[in-house]
Amino acid sequence: MSRQIDAQRAEAFSEKMVGVLNGAAIALMTSIGHRTGLFDVMSGMPPADAEKIAGEAGLSERYVREWLGAMVTAGVVEYDPARRSFALPAEHAAFLCREARPNNLAATTQWVALLGGVEDDIVECFERGGGVPYSAFGRFHAVMAEESDQTVVAVLEDAILPIVPGLKAALERGIDVLDVGCGSGRAVNLLARRFPKSRFAGFDMLPEAIAAAKVEALAHGLRNVRFEVRDVSEVDLALRFDLITAFDAIHDQARPDAVLAAVAKALRQDGVFLMQDIAGTSHLEHDAKHPLAPFLYTVSCMHCMTVSLAQGGEGLGAMWGRETASRMLEAAGFAKPEVVTLPHDPINQYYVARRRG
Repeated sequence: MSRQIDAQRAEAFSEKMVGVLNGAAIALMTSIGHRTGLFDVMSGMPPADAEKIAGEAGLSERYVREWLGAMVTAGVVEYDPARRSFALPAEHAAFLCREARPNNLAATTQWVALLGGVEDDIVECFERGGGVPYSAFGRFHAVMAEESDQTVVAVLEDAILPIVPGLKAALERGIDVLDVGCGSGRAVNLLARRFPKSRFAGFDMLPEAIAAAKVEALAHGLRNVRFEVRDVSEVDLALRFDLITAFDAIHDQARPDAVLAAVAKALRQDGVFLMQDIAGTSHLEHDAKHPLAPFLYTVSCMHCMTVSLAQGGEGLGAMWGRETASRMLEAAGFAKPEVVTLPHDPINQYYVARRRG
C-alpha cells in the first residue's frame, strides 16, 4: 500500500534541506575566514576589492576572491558591483572577529570541519560499535582551546567566579585549586596570574594538552601552577583542594562517575566544585527547544560520546543533561547542586556542588 505524500510538507522539507546544504557550506567558509584572519582584516578596512583584501591579509588573491563569492552570496559580506568592492558590516563583525569574544561565532564553526574529518571512522563505529580516539581529531586541542577562550577565559573573573559567593576574595587570600580536564590550561593559567597567593594544579590525560599548558605557564613565569598528565578517576586526591573546577570536561570521560567521586574526595570539607557542562535537559523533547540542539547532539555523537567509548567508557555524551548530571553528582557524594545559566553562554550551564555532611 503506497503512502500518501503531503506535497506542501514535502516542498517545505526540501527547502529546509537546501538550507542545510548552504548552511554547512557557509560554516566551512566561515571557519576558513576565521583561521586565515580575513574577518579580522576586513573589520578594520574600508570597502576594498579582492586584491586589496588579499594583500592586507597576506593571502592568495584567487582564493580570497572565491571565498568572498561564498560570503557575498551567503549574506555575510556586502558587495558593491559598481566599484567591485567588498565590505564586512560592523553588525556582522561583532560576531565574526577575534576581538568580539565571547561572541565570536566564527571560532565555533571550526567544529564542522574538525568533525567532518572523522566521518569515515564514525560510520565504521555505527557498523561495529566502539569509538574514535582523541588522536584521530587533528586540531582538537587548538579548537577546544579557542572554545574555552570564548566561553570561559574571556569571562572567568567577571561572570563565572561570582557564581560562588566569596570565591574571588578567597582566591585573593590564597587557596588550593585544581582544574580537572584542564586541556591546554588557559583558564587555570589565567587564574594563576590573577591570584598569585593561591596555588593551582591542572590535570588532563592528554600529554599534548599538558605540554601546551606548561609552555604557556613558562611564558608567563608562573610559579604557583603545576600541570600533570593524570586520569583523575584512578588517582587518590583525598582532601587537598578548596576549589575544583571542570570546564566542559566531565561528560566525555570514560568513567564520569569515578571522576566525580574522586573530585568529591579531593575537596576539603568546606570546598566547592564548580562544573561547566553542556546545557542539556536529560529529555529529548525538551532539548529540541534549544536553538543549538542539532549542533550539540552532532558534537556529542562525533566527539564526546565516541572518545569515551574508544576508552572502553560509558559513552555518556554531551547531552547527558541537568537531571542526569545532578543525579550523578549526588551519587558521588555531593549535596544537591545549584545550577546556573549565564547570558554569554547559551551552550553551557554551571553547577555549584559541595560535599554532603
